[in-house]
Amino acid sequence: MEVALLVVSILLIIIVLLQSAKAEGGAQIISGGRSELFANRKERGSELVITRITAVLGIAFFVLCFVAMFI
Repeated sequence: MEVALLVVSILLIIIVLLQSAKAEGGAQIISGGRSELFANRKERGSELVITRITAVLGIAFFVLCFVAMFI
């Protein structure tokens, strides 16, 4: 169980670091720049794949943590 949790957490960290476009928007909010963070634009290609992988890994991390708490 711990090995699976470790692998999922490392993969989640890596995939979050790959999301560069969203990180730039977050930096503009902190620095006070005009941001299009909430713009209605669709993700395509690799952005969509990375977003879906992030969601799956996040859910897997949550489930593994929840299960590990009761074992």
